[in-house]
Amino acid sequence: RTERKDQCILISGESGAGKTEASKKILLYYAVTCPTNHHLVTLGDRLLQSNPVLEAFGNAKTLRNDNSSRFGKYMDIQFDFKGAPIGGHILNYLLEKSRVVHQNHGERNFHIFYQLLDGGEDDLLNSLNLERNPQSYSYLVKGNCPRVSSINDKNSWKVVMKALDVIGFTPEEVQKLLNIIASVLHLGNTLFGEGEEGETYITTETQLSNIAKLLGVDGLALKEALTHKKLTAKGEEMISPLSFEQAVSARDALAKAVYGRTFSWLVEKINQSLAVKEELYHSSKGSSVIGLLDIYGFEVLQCNSFEQFCINYCNEKLQQLFIELTLRSEQEEYETEGLAWEPVQYFDNKIICDLIEEKHKGIISILDEECLRPGETCDISFLEKLEDTVGGHPHFVTHKLANGKARRVMSREEFRLLHYAGEVNYNVNGFLDKNNDLLSRNLKEVVCQSDNQILSYCFRREEAIDQKRPGMAAYQFKNSLMKLMEILMSKEPSYVRCIKPNDAKQPGRFDEVLVRHQVKYLGLMENLRVRRAGFAYRRRFEAFLQRYKPLCPETWPNWHGKLVDGVSALVSHLGYKAEEFKLGRSKIFIRFPKTLFTTEDALEAKKPEIAVVLQKSWRGYREWANYQRIRHAVIVIQSAWRGMKARRRAKRRRQAAELIRRLIKGFIYRHEDYCPENQYFLDHVRYSFLKKLSKNLPTSVLDKSWLTPPPSLVEASEHLQTLHMRNMVINYCRRVQPEWKKQMMQKVVASEIFKDQKDNYPLSVGRLFLDSRLEREQISLKVLQTLGSEKVQYGISVIKYDRRGFKPRARQLLLMNSFAVLVDRTKIKQRIDYAILRGISVSSLMDGMVVLHVPCEDNKQKGDAVIHCSHVIELVTKLSMLAGKTSYVNVSPGSIRVAVARNKEGIIDFIRGSELKVAKGKRGHLVVIAPRIAAT
Repeated sequence: RTERKDQCILISGESGAGKTEASKKILLYYAVTCPTNHHLVTLGDRLLQSNPVLEAFGNAKTLRNDNSSRFGKYMDIQFDFKGAPIGGHILNYLLEKSRVVHQNHGERNFHIFYQLLDGGEDDLLNSLNLERNPQSYSYLVKGNCPRVSSINDKNSWKVVMKALDVIGFTPEEVQKLLNIIASVLHLGNTLFGEGEEGETYITTETQLSNIAKLLGVDGLALKEALTHKKLTAKGEEMISPLSFEQAVSARDALAKAVYGRTFSWLVEKINQSLAVKEELYHSSKGSSVIGLLDIYGFEVLQCNSFEQFCINYCNEKLQQLFIELTLRSEQEEYETEGLAWEPVQYFDNKIICDLIEEKHKGIISILDEECLRPGETCDISFLEKLEDTVGGHPHFVTHKLANGKARRVMSREEFRLLHYAGEVNYNVNGFLDKNNDLLSRNLKEVVCQSDNQILSYCFRREEAIDQKRPGMAAYQFKNSLMKLMEILMSKEPSYVRCIKPNDAKQPGRFDEVLVRHQVKYLGLMENLRVRRAGFAYRRRFEAFLQRYKPLCPETWPNWHGKLVDGVSALVSHLGYKAEEFKLGRSKIFIRFPKTLFTTEDALEAKKPEIAVVLQKSWRGYREWANYQRIRHAVIVIQSAWRGMKARRRAKRRRQAAELIRRLIKGFIYRHEDYCPENQYFLDHVRYSFLKKLSKNLPTSVLDKSWLTPPPSLVEASEHLQTLHMRNMVINYCRRVQPEWKKQMMQKVVASEIFKDQKDNYPLSVGRLFLDSRLEREQISLKVLQTLGSEKVQYGISVIKYDRRGFKPRARQLLLMNSFAVLVDRTKIKQRIDYAILRGISVSSLMDGMVVLHVPCEDNKQKGDAVIHCSHVIELVTKLSMLAGKTSYVNVSPGSIRVAVARNKEGIIDFIRGSELKVAKGKRGHLVVIAPRIAAT
């Protein structure tokens, strides 16, 4: 965090020495001590939970270790400038796939198989067609070690399932993953038979159907691919049956390929969950990386094969890196810087690394060449080629090249390498097959068609048609190691050396001989001698001076002389003794950590004083800079404002002149049709009229005023006036209460009937029509009972004139919904149905006479009813509306004929006089004298 330099931690040691546990402690330390927020807590959990997942799928019990890593792991953890982890990435190396199909006695397959069988729920196992007993599966019984006292598979299963959830695996992905694991177990139980003609066939059809279902492939195609192979000769494809041994090898190759690629997918999925989130960290600037290498330790087994050869080669490379970065480079640095130094001797294992990896001559090159050589090749021919090529190497021995003592303990199928950690015998059986690591083409074609999303991702469809031969396993491992070395060399290394205390996997037991052997071959004694004789701290002059210059007045704030003179002045001021440091050609070397710690403490104590000085300087500079910035800003703003005002004035003048020209031109052409010359003028005239009109609109329906429009807007103005009046009327009607609406409707009907027809109509306009001119108490209860359910809509006191002699009688006229009645106190004298009402006649004078014309053909009706009332306009309006016969009302300017009996008529004459008077005249006519309007 201080120096912004990428770091790496190399954890090394024998198998079972505790490398994996050490890496877990380091990750736990990161998770506990680093700054956190919600996202970082999640990331820390995922970093920690990646361990149990990778251990379940990549670790197994061996003779040396109950939780041995059978793959190499390098994890990069990215930190931001605060020291908080923001992302991670894992590289995996050489999974021991052969363990899937074969284990040595006393060893187990990968943990996940046993965890699934022991910890999986019954429903899960049933869906996978699995039994709980590991002894039921061929791939789990070869080591004869299904249970281990130090391992609780059931608890481990729960931990792994929880870890998968924390990392971000979906339930569907977990199910697909377990389908693949179960299919591997079923593959191991797939058995073959041999026919009479040597053909191979599958004897366990149930297992085959289980595999096809779990892998999501076609069962018939899988059966064909396991028992036959495709050959291409001269562009033609041929199908050839496999022998019994070839079919078993094809089955095992499929199991190893499926498991190996699934493991790579698992690592890639974990990397996706650990990746830096771009939306949170848009740039990696200011971030740094700590690499953590936890890779398989040096192994010496009873039977060592291709996997042990690669593992031990990896440890040779790491030992070479250790020697390069600690013993050789440090001593060379002392000599380069011109310091007096007595070299410390050490064993350089480069000679062993060259023996394995040298181009064209190394063991890996010879192995690849033998795999690619046409003709019959076998593991023994590879061993013979080794004897011919590297037989004279001091670190290489075979049975043929060994002396008598070594020959007695070596097989004819073995070769021995003298590693830095000791001698190891390797059995060449299986070297060529494991290095080829080939899956037959037709098996690839079957798996590439899988419905399982994991397998379809791992086995790309292009792979089935690609004729290019994939690289050899050893060659790929060598290249990946080269890249790993480049990564480690680019970072500042730190080392954790794990020492295995005993081979019995017991606590509290210290085997001194074993420990002494590890200390010796790891080169720790030589490293200790170099450290004791050397210097604990070294930095280039410019870096040392830049960090500690505040501690010396001569170097603070800046040193302008030679760097070495500045460093000398600084250490002299700090009081360094001659034996505590040395000055090289470009670096200062400090021997004791104590000296450096004292200097760091002095710097920490000085920082508050430096901070005060910097604050004062910064405040002064900031104030001066602010003043200059404000002054410059004022000048810029003033000049910009003056320029903008001048441009605005000029623009307004141009616009005004253009506007005046357009208006004058438009005025000249104002009487022409609409054209470009008068367009602006006419639009302006219209706009001005409409704007003025919007401010002078009538506000009442009775206000008929309207602005005079220009000639071009006469028609539009009329439409607008109509629309505005309609809108005001609608708004007025919406505001009218139901009672007033009824009143208005009656007044409108009265207007339609009597306006300009009857003299006393104007007097009624301003008077409200009442719902009734009779109180309910004025109507006889007996009459109401006779009427029954009929409701009185209107009642008024009237004078009825008899048909015989026109004698006046006081009556009450009651209007119902469908008829009207004339009532004499408690008796209904006449009923007039609206349906037979032929008309209603009134005079045009100021009298109150009303004639209701009804037929008198039958005995029920008594002829026309002649009545007089004080509110004739109100009565006729309500009666005509109830009867629905407003058009039947006749306003007569002269006499009115009245039917008094069948085929007999009477006449009512109307004349003007000084006052209202009704009397019988000559010839039996009824004479009504109506007052004049002026007199009234």
